Amino acid sequence: MRMMRLGDVVVHFEDEGDPDGLPVVFSNSLGTDFRLWSKILGGLPDGLRIVRYDKRGHGLSTIPNERFTIADLADDAAALMDGLGISGAVFVGLSIGGVIALQLAATRPDLVSAIVLSNTAARIGSDQMWRSRIEAVAKDGIQSIADGVLERWFTDSFRRSENAEFEAWRSMLCRTTVAGYLGCCESLRTADLSDLARKIRQPVLAIAGSHDGATPPNVVKDTASLIPNCRYRLISGAGHLPCVEKPEEYAILVGEFLREAGSAAQ
Repeated sequence: MRMMRLGDVVVHFEDEGDPDGLPVVFSNSLGTDFRLWSKILGGLPDGLRIVRYDKRGHGLSTIPNERFTIADLADDAAALMDGLGISGAVFVGLSIGGVIALQLAATRPDLVSAIVLSNTAARIGSDQMWRSRIEAVAKDGIQSIADGVLERWFTDSFRRSENAEFEAWRSMLCRTTVAGYLGCCESLRTADLSDLARKIRQPVLAIAGSHDGATPPNVVKDTASLIPNCRYRLISGAGHLPCVEKPEEYAILVGEFLREAGSAAQ
């Protein structure tokens, strides 16, 4: 277990692979921890330095208070990377992790040489949607919204009762701290990074899942269209977490992008 104190936040992370290789930093979605990426790691190219971390209020990372913004979450990622001596990384973010990636790439371009925006958008959801979710979770806990969230995360075939892995994802979601979950919901409620997206100059790969109920393909594609140097790819038969449902296909897409990024960095 590795932990780093970043001001008033203590972040749980893993730093694996080749310490001299291309650094790749993974930022996970709302309601998950860094195990989100476990199934794709074996399919990525050799020679990478892979950093995964739990954002504040998720996994084993702490949360000093419930009020924070996407900029604060990006500052956490930047402080972790600075602490590890990482720059010029490929930053891979899914859902809120992708919003963090946009913020970080715009404000700390020294840290980010390329981005993977997975199942995300410059603006996710509406003000009323987030207000309703915040109210429900504050009143009755994450369990009260779990079924609806999981329907947006996964396809019907993955959510079948005999799939034991599905129950593990439900457990991960429901065990997220309420403070961490609500803080991220509030940060997404107020975040619109459309203007920042237009200023991104790094190479970007945007990935969507055909059955994503949280950030549908058209939403991902709309954000991709804002970014000058962005390619868009669709994974069929996957929901909001294609790295879980279609890990082989996901790893191939990301791996190809990483090879190009690594070649460009040489």
